[in-house]
Amino acid sequence: ETSSRHKPPLPSDEADTGIGESRSVTELLDLGDPGTSGEAANDRPAWDSKLQYVLAQVGFSVGLGNVWRFPYLCHQNGGGAFMVLYVVLLLLVGVPLFFMELAAGQCIRQGSIGVWKHISPKLVGVGFSSCMVCFFVALYYNVIIAWSLFYLGNSFQSPLPWEHCPINMTPNTTVKECSDSSPTSYFWFRKALDITDSIDESGEFNPIMTGCLLAAWTIVCLAMIKGIKSSAKVMYFSSVFPYVVLFIFLIRGLMLDGALEGIAYMFYPKIEIWGEVQVWRQAATQVFFALGLGYGSVIAYSSYNPYHNNCHRDALMVSCINFMTSVLATLVVFVVLGFRAKTIALNCVTQNLGLLNDMASHGSANHWWPWFNMSDPASVTIPEYREWFRHYGSQVAPNITDCDLDKEMSKGVEGTGLAFIAFTEAMALFPASPFWSTLFFLMLLNLGMSTMFGTMQGILTPLMDNFSLYALRHHCLVCSCALGFVIGLLFTQRSGNYFVTMFDDYSATLPLIIVVVFETFAVAWVYGADRFLDDIEIMLKWRPPVIYKYLWKYLCLFAMVGLLLASLLRMAFKRPTYTAWNHTTASETTLEYPGWALVLLATLILAATLPVPVGFLHSWLKNRGTGPDMDPGVELSCQEMRRDSYRKYNNSVDSNLDASTRRAQSEEEEEVGRRPRASFLPLGVDHYRPLPQQEDLEEEEEEDAM
Repeated sequence: ETSSRHKPPLPSDEADTGIGESRSVTELLDLGDPGTSGEAANDRPAWDSKLQYVLAQVGFSVGLGNVWRFPYLCHQNGGGAFMVLYVVLLLLVGVPLFFMELAAGQCIRQGSIGVWKHISPKLVGVGFSSCMVCFFVALYYNVIIAWSLFYLGNSFQSPLPWEHCPINMTPNTTVKECSDSSPTSYFWFRKALDITDSIDESGEFNPIMTGCLLAAWTIVCLAMIKGIKSSAKVMYFSSVFPYVVLFIFLIRGLMLDGALEGIAYMFYPKIEIWGEVQVWRQAATQVFFALGLGYGSVIAYSSYNPYHNNCHRDALMVSCINFMTSVLATLVVFVVLGFRAKTIALNCVTQNLGLLNDMASHGSANHWWPWFNMSDPASVTIPEYREWFRHYGSQVAPNITDCDLDKEMSKGVEGTGLAFIAFTEAMALFPASPFWSTLFFLMLLNLGMSTMFGTMQGILTPLMDNFSLYALRHHCLVCSCALGFVIGLLFTQRSGNYFVTMFDDYSATLPLIIVVVFETFAVAWVYGADRFLDDIEIMLKWRPPVIYKYLWKYLCLFAMVGLLLASLLRMAFKRPTYTAWNHTTASETTLEYPGWALVLLATLILAATLPVPVGFLHSWLKNRGTGPDMDPGVELSCQEMRRDSYRKYNNSVDSNLDASTRRAQSEEEEEVGRRPRASFLPLGVDHYRPLPQQEDLEEEEEEDAM
């Protein structure tokens, strides 16, 4: 009912525009690229189907963070209690902001630069900041894909190279660094990364990882060479395949001993964590990154949509899929970690029983016999052993240890540690371990690639829109990938992993929060929440609930400002640190960044956020001499912008019409009775420029004849 006030029922799709060709109402309404001619607008690509678009959005938002960041946060912050907190923040903050970006991109039909420039020229820097963040993320994200390629290549071996420690040839003993840690840790730090002991020791390039990085950038370039058409086709596989693998792992994991213990540990709620500010900050940050807010990729993808696409339904659907994927991945991680923890605990029991058996053979452990059936050590359960250890542990030799399943489960592993150490250790225990390893790293590769496509689109679409580079999009892509590879060589040094951690922790977090704060403020207060809802109402043909207005203006904005302040305070009061590998002790240690690294860290943050004030200052200086009536800021609504785009297209075509074409149009108009303008484009929606009337055409013909 509300939409009928703005848009009467449309007539047939095709109507004579009187400008030399027949154009449909949809084509006129869907003119993109405001401020460009119609020909330029028609060059803009579009999705072949709704499925392509949904897979692209899901592929971008569902990434490696769903597999290794969300499970870690649940593991560390109260399991089920953290999930409830996450859902609350997702509904109140995540979905409204995600819907806002989808609607802005679809309505304005531009990338991030064009969208915020349209909202207000003073905010054009917000779009450039999004591009900078996307570029920084792409640099290190493709390195993670290169690591996945390396592990995938090594998975076609039996046994897997990280199942056992290597042997020194001369003394014929196990390598000490491996025996002091674990085969998976040794393979990751020494074979894959060949890592240095600190970020100060750069070391030479890792040739294998350099080759893998080149392969990763080549795959990205080839998959995107034809724009969203080619990347969308790749996503039919890259977005769906990870779900197949996750379900296979879940079914296989549920059959493992220890799976139920892992699930119980996952869902056991610790309500007391709700009183910790740090947990709220982590949950809000995870919501923020899970949906890909601020990158510009969400805006870029939605800008290729049809104008009347139901982006509100898309926002709810993609957010729901994203959350369910996180839950599915967490289930998989916890059943596998439960199996790993129980296997380690049972091995601990077996090893200690062996030591006790040796002690008993010397007659020093007879009073312990009633506790165990020493003739069958495998029948001794972990609770039985722990009960015995509670009574007699203090009386035995120090090499007899406790075997605590919960302690093994509580050893949290995050990010690369989960994927390349803990998970590989668990899969090495599976029957047919090369098969499971190949599946797992294929899944990581596809998760990374689908997110990488969206990240690159967040760079290319705004630049091509703003600088009219669609004709050169192939060159832009190749140059971007080549530049990304050259700069990415920083991460293929032996100390490269430390730079990946730096970029991951600091180059994106703070700048993205700043970007989203300005985005929310621009829509809710500069452009106007009511005005934005009016545009959405015309676009969707129904008005979204008014609750979005108050969420955008108050709750979302205050939540993002609070998250920004919490992040700044954390950086101010806690000196940035990183985790390094000490090959002497064969263990990880926490080190503080040196002074030069802090300068680099600050430079990354400034480079990503500086476009915001620079854009504001440039716009202010440019319009300083104009009066308020001439200030272009926030003068056009979404609908007015589209009308302006149509006028420019119409004028461009009219200027190319010769006299004979005009005469043919006049004769055709006489035959159809010179239908009024509103017969094919309702004035209730768009007050387009009236078409030339017959008298005007006759006068122009007389002038041409003279």
